[in-house]
Amino acid sequence: MKLRRQGQRYDHRGMRSGARESRMEMPTSSTGSTSRLLGLQQAARYLGVSPWTVRGLEASGVIPRVLIPLPNGRELRKLLFDKADLDSLIESWKLRS
Repeated sequence: MKLRRQGQRYDHRGMRSGARESRMEMPTSSTGSTSRLLGLQQAARYLGVSPWTVRGLEASGVIPRVLIPLPNGRELRKLLFDKADLDSLIESWKLRS
């Protein structure tokens, strides 16, 4: 059981006010729609697997990585994945009866 410090406020879920919300929410853009490109952590949550599993799937060519070119001829190093590719992967994982 967590000990509560005097003077801290908690909401109905027992979380400190001002504490970060759950990271299970889908990322949203400023317009309120969900993002098409997902980072490593977001892709892992979306698929329900660990980030290491997503890295392995990308390294083995199962999930294509989105490469964003930079002006100097290099590419953005951040791992980005297209949500449509993740949806296709989920469809391929479904059991066929």
